[in-house]
Amino acid sequence: MNLNIYLGLLHQGEATLATSFRQVSDGHGSEPDIHFLCQTLAKQCDKHGELLLPLVQRYGKDTSGHEPERLHADGLSETRSGPVGLLRDLQDLYLLASLVDVTWTVVNQAGSALRDAGLLAVVAQCHKETEVQLSWLQTRMKQAAPQALLVAD
Repeated sequence: MNLNIYLGLLHQGEATLATSFRQVSDGHGSEPDIHFLCQTLAKQCDKHGELLLPLVQRYGKDTSGHEPERLHADGLSETRSGPVGLLRDLQDLYLLASLVDVTWTVVNQAGSALRDAGLLAVVAQCHKETEVQLSWLQTRMKQAAPQALLVAD
């Protein structure tokens, strides 16, 4: 069974996303909605990691690096400045959240095949919250785009 590979990917993805939300929060602290919402979403990702722990204990977590590297995404190491920087940072968060989102989908399929009610309950809660994160990021990018792309610095 290779579920442990995806549980490891998911656990790492949530941790990376949480760190990246905090990075954007700190780097764009002058934008109050960004600061507070990114902090809230980072805590949500932390909670997802906690909820994954019983599943990791049950099925294992492959962190040996045997999973294909193309499935891994690094978090943000620094934030950019200015309106275009904010837009790019939000886009990076969106890409990371998309990786987490599709990984929840894959794990959900495995949970269905296993008929594991506990796994499915965790997936249902966390996946729904990840979808809300994606929705907020997309909305915020739409809001930031005109300012960033059409107004001269």
